[in-house]
Amino acid sequence: MAVLSLLLGVLVAVIIVAVSFQTKSQALRRAAGVLAILSIVIGFMMGSVVYVAADQVGIVSKNALGRQLAGDQIIATNGEMGVQADVLSPGWHLGYWPVIFVVKTVPLTEIKSDEVGIMETADGLAMGPGQLFAPEWTETEAKKMLDAKAFLTTGKGFKGKQTTVLTPGKYRLNTELYRVRMVKQTEVKPGEVAVLTANFGTTPSIVAPVAVEPAADGKAPADRPLRFAKEGEIGIRARPLTPGKYALNTDAYSVTEIWTTQMIAHYTAGNAANPVSTFPSDAKKGGGERTTVGHVPQSDEQEIKVTTNDAFQFPVDVRVEYHILPDDAPMVVAKLGDDEGARFRNAFNSAVRAIFRNNAEKVKALDYVNERSKQEEQSLHMLAQQMAKSGVSVTAVRIGNVGDKESLGKLLDTQTQREIAKQELLTTIEQQKAAVQKKELARSTQESEEEKKLATASYAVKIANETQKQKVTEAEGEAQAIQIKAKAQADAYKQIAEQIGKSNAALIELLKIIGERNIQITPRVLITGGAKDGGTTALVGTMLDQMMTKEDEKPAAPK
Repeated sequence: MAVLSLLLGVLVAVIIVAVSFQTKSQALRRAAGVLAILSIVIGFMMGSVVYVAADQVGIVSKNALGRQLAGDQIIATNGEMGVQADVLSPGWHLGYWPVIFVVKTVPLTEIKSDEVGIMETADGLAMGPGQLFAPEWTETEAKKMLDAKAFLTTGKGFKGKQTTVLTPGKYRLNTELYRVRMVKQTEVKPGEVAVLTANFGTTPSIVAPVAVEPAADGKAPADRPLRFAKEGEIGIRARPLTPGKYALNTDAYSVTEIWTTQMIAHYTAGNAANPVSTFPSDAKKGGGERTTVGHVPQSDEQEIKVTTNDAFQFPVDVRVEYHILPDDAPMVVAKLGDDEGARFRNAFNSAVRAIFRNNAEKVKALDYVNERSKQEEQSLHMLAQQMAKSGVSVTAVRIGNVGDKESLGKLLDTQTQREIAKQELLTTIEQQKAAVQKKELARSTQESEEEKKLATASYAVKIANETQKQKVTEAEGEAQAIQIKAKAQADAYKQIAEQIGKSNAALIELLKIIGERNIQITPRVLITGGAKDGGTTALVGTMLDQMMTKEDEKPAAPK
């Protein structure tokens, strides 16, 4: 376009000059000459105009009228020949003369909402020995970093891979300096954390001492410390990322995802010699979904075979429940790597199998079968201590089936028969005890009945004694009453006899008795005219006469 504008100006100038030669007026010829010069100048000026659209960036290259770039410099920052650091913003720009300058337009750099831009710069200061990534720019300095001239001059940016990334948005970048590659954002899903390993920075400064197992000679070596990194330091970061999305440079950081939910490792019969986790590690690294079973990740391993001290060998089905706390995730990565990787599995399986085998060597087979809960408790305590050194929290150990018919069939049959015999013996003993108790119950019942009878008899004797005493008392009272009454009657009779004579007194008493007892003394023969009871009546009369005579003949009592 610049050449076309220049040619057009020259053509217009030629036409004006040609027309001016046809006029005889010197003034017109001079005016035509001025117009021709102006046409050439305007055409030349129009050739230096550059237009940049709103969604574009103008990249300027200078081909002449400047110094050569120094050393291995690629981008010019002070008018040197070559690609210029400054870019052209949208609009019209004048002064970029053809041949001297070449201006090309490129689209804006756009980062989508679920992406980040990983940058690499073609120019800048050389990084130090062993450094693969430039230091990360702070948020306040990020704008300066994206200005090519500021980056190469006052910003003192480094050449090569940049740690800082571009977040979603549009950027007016000098694409000759910044090469941008779009990648997906790092997503940490619920139920896990992400441990970052920085591939850049200074020596890690966070030291965490970790105790190690004693050496073979029994002497405990000195603790080997683990080193964790903070911002700006190389190594495993001490703080993991919690669930969410992050704009991370996946070239500058290695991201290790660690499950924090409850995990279950099954050691069951029938699994392959080299079991595969239900959550393949390549799915994690590739950003794929990890499967869960009832929200509890599980893995299946080969069964554990143990040998007891009485030489029985048998399989044991074991289930180990464990989880990794978020704060312990960096330690797991430092010591075991990925929680689904070979290092983790080897360490975990080795600890589980060794502990179960060692515990089995201390007991007999039947004791192992009968004391399953004790084995669970011992194994949990030992396994929790062992795995805590690597940041893994073991929460439960469950033992399922112990042995099978092939390994423990005869022993279990013998144990069953022994138990049956023992139960029969216990039944007999219990029956004997029941019989003895029944006998004791009968004896106690009989004794109770006898005691009851004895108590009844004793009470009867007491009642009889009391009744007898009562009768004696009553008799004595009655005798005393009769005696008092007789005495009173005798005294009364005596007084009557003294007054009217004994015969008359006796006759009165006799008549009183006859009246009280309703005795018939009138001869019935006189009334009936018969002789019945006449003898009795005469006898009574005779007796009365004799009594009266005898009473009269008695001497008087001395006064």
